[in-house]
Amino acid sequence: MPAADLTRQPDEVAQMFDGVAGRYDLTNDVLALGQTRLWRRAVVNAVDPAPGDMVLDLAAGTGTSSAPFLARGTYVVPCDFSIGMLTVGRRREPELPFVAGDALRLPFGDHTFDAVTISFGLRNTVDADQALAEMLRVVRPGGRVVVCEFSHPVLRPVRTLYTEYLMRALPAVARSLTSSPDAYVYLAESIRAWPSQNELAQRMLQVGWQRVSWLDLSGGIVAVHRGFRAE
Repeated sequence: MPAADLTRQPDEVAQMFDGVAGRYDLTNDVLALGQTRLWRRAVVNAVDPAPGDMVLDLAAGTGTSSAPFLARGTYVVPCDFSIGMLTVGRRREPELPFVAGDALRLPFGDHTFDAVTISFGLRNTVDADQALAEMLRVVRPGGRVVVCEFSHPVLRPVRTLYTEYLMRALPAVARSLTSSPDAYVYLAESIRAWPSQNELAQRMLQVGWQRVSWLDLSGGIVAVHRGFRAE
């Protein structure tokens, strides 16, 4: 299988997600073997929002990652750069205040939010470090960031099987579920190229986040990183 081009421009990536918006959530649930709800619950627990907190949910897509925050009495702002995803999300979750925005140039003022989270979207930005710096800018002193992203399984046999699944089974399954299977070839390549848990933690520290830690989920297939802004 030829390697996907990981040097796409932001508008190309946005168009790619526009093309899969309608069945994106269903396809993800199937490809993740039903683990997505567990991962979303772990993100909400890591953010640990108090009633009345303002939370920015980046790469929110259709809002499935944002909706659980409402049950916690949180004011959550779903933000995404894909107009297709936002269109589907506004139809499905009309109570959520969807905002179109680029993670590298967030349309929010300094120190606006108590917490910011991004699930499975940081690796799709052109510059992950700049995105992490933007998240730091919009979070209040003492606030936190939670990054949920595909990562590196901690056991080598699992890592080998996982890589085989990504590069062979995932595109094949996606082909049966969506009319844009090339998007999932790109996503598989981007997952394989993503840094390890410790490498991502070091990058977060270099940007300025403090007390960075992570929790492995599903044997390290997914990792939830958390950091704090200095008081």
